[in-house]
Amino acid sequence: MFTLHPLSRFRPLITTTTTRLLLPPRTFTTTPHPRATFNQVLRGCRKPQPKRKPESPAMSETGNPCMKGVCLKVFVMAPKKPNSAERKVARVRLSSDKVVTAYIPGEGHNVQQHSVVLVRGGRSQDCPGVKYHLIRGALDLGGVPNRSTSRSKYFSSLSSLSMFGRKGG
Repeated sequence: MFTLHPLSRFRPLITTTTTRLLLPPRTFTTTPHPRATFNQVLRGCRKPQPKRKPESPAMSETGNPCMKGVCLKVFVMAPKKPNSAERKVARVRLSSDKVVTAYIPGEGHNVQQHSVVLVRGGRSQDCPGVKYHLIRGALDLGGVPNRSTSRSKYFSSLSSLSMFGRKGG
């Protein structure tokens, strides 16, 4: 019938129509090899990856979602390239005695030195070193007046809107 070549594994040297039908087709995959190479093992691929650092380290140490703090200094900061603006930020001493830089969201604010504020985590993407936000409407920091959209984030009540500032009415 057919003969096996000594170097070929389970494949006949002479193929006929019947042998093509009986034998499974050769499979070709482009998936990577599942095992690590020796060089990859030497470089340490089998060690577990280190855990990511928390984005707001002063909050994650205590496990609090927000902390009270006292403003030491209120100033403006220039953002990274390519942005151009004056970002309002404050240096705050937290109740855990850590000093952090926090972003003041919204238009206008009443924060000054010695104001007691509530600080939450969350960095400002274009300000280097700013990893915290102040919470509007909590403690000494007031809400944003005449805010029509996203009012819950800026502690703006519906009654604080003027007649002309409101849409549709």
